[in-house]
Amino acid sequence: MRFWIAAAAVVLLAACSHKQVDQPAKLTPIKKATLRVRSIWTASVGGFQFLGFGDGQMKELRLGLGLAVQGTRVFASGHKGLVAAFNLRTGRRLWETDTRVPLGGGPAVYGNLLVVGGSDGAVVALSAVNGRQLWRVTLPGAIISAPAVSSALVAVRTIDGTLHALSPSSGKELWETHQETPSLTLRGAAIPVIADNMVVSGFANGKVLAVNASDGTQRWVATVSEPHGQTAIERLSDVQGPVIVADQDVYTVGYHGTVDMLALKSGQPWWSHKASSFRGLALGEHAVYMSTEDGAVVALNRKNGAVIWSQKALRYRSVTTPAVSKYGIVVADYQGYVHWLNKRTGAFEARTESGGVRVSNPPIAIGNEVLVINDVGEISAFRVSPRR
Repeated sequence: MRFWIAAAAVVLLAACSHKQVDQPAKLTPIKKATLRVRSIWTASVGGFQFLGFGDGQMKELRLGLGLAVQGTRVFASGHKGLVAAFNLRTGRRLWETDTRVPLGGGPAVYGNLLVVGGSDGAVVALSAVNGRQLWRVTLPGAIISAPAVSSALVAVRTIDGTLHALSPSSGKELWETHQETPSLTLRGAAIPVIADNMVVSGFANGKVLAVNASDGTQRWVATVSEPHGQTAIERLSDVQGPVIVADQDVYTVGYHGTVDMLALKSGQPWWSHKASSFRGLALGEHAVYMSTEDGAVVALNRKNGAVIWSQKALRYRSVTTPAVSKYGIVVADYQGYVHWLNKRTGAFEARTESGGVRVSNPPIAIGNEVLVINDVGEISAFRVSPRR
């Protein structure tokens, strides 16, 4: 219960701590769009949940219900329990399953195994081929981020700060490990990542933890965001976005903290850049891309963390974690607009709409195509090409 209270408290304290609420930047037309964006299909997986406040207002409770792509199939899940598979090229619905679970995180797919998690603690495994239920278990904590799946385990983060490992064949719990959770958080849970026989995940206490995939014993822990300041809001230090593992490096970012490049084997920091974000990161060939707390989109040099460019025209528009596509950096915002930025300069190259509803989960880029799911479960697929 304290996490629901904490979520409300964040909103109320934030409102009290500012005399004037920062207004979202107004969009201006792109003078010379260099990319052509064409909608190729749309689909839906159902509704969303809302959280009531005492003043009668309804605030959207944004969950970790993104998209997963495997080969030519796209998987999606809605809060009301629907899980579905679509053809990536045409949007044709291949199958759908009603789990009858208030879904909060997922889907995640590996081979034939598709896993989703519920805000009631349920973990449901389905066949990725036809949607048939394979197993179902219940954990003692809400799940609001996607699991991670491998041939050896299913890693699930619950909102109470516990990382669970389940058997991919039966759902039986293999081990669990826990990090203390502050009384006030951003009410999020980072997606765990499985890499090099380890499970790596961020936590609400500002730490990134790496444990052995075999038994959950700790390999290393790194502090990305150190609580500081006098007020509870100032001391928020969540690491909400998933880490990125590339070769032997780990990239991560925290709220009121830093962007860090760490050694995968030891957690040793290679470089650190002061930043504040409650989103994740995207990794390009030469740069790390992030959306900051106030909505700026920033590119950092992968080798040393130096700022390459910063695009501030989307400030306070609650932009998503970026995605790196063939033709630019892609983010979406609270009004459902999808924006393409130049990888080298951050200049706008294209913009389109995706239903007029907030997008909280990051877009998915596959070559010259981009997929977006908004907060009411509507999926939009776009194809991008250069303007001649």
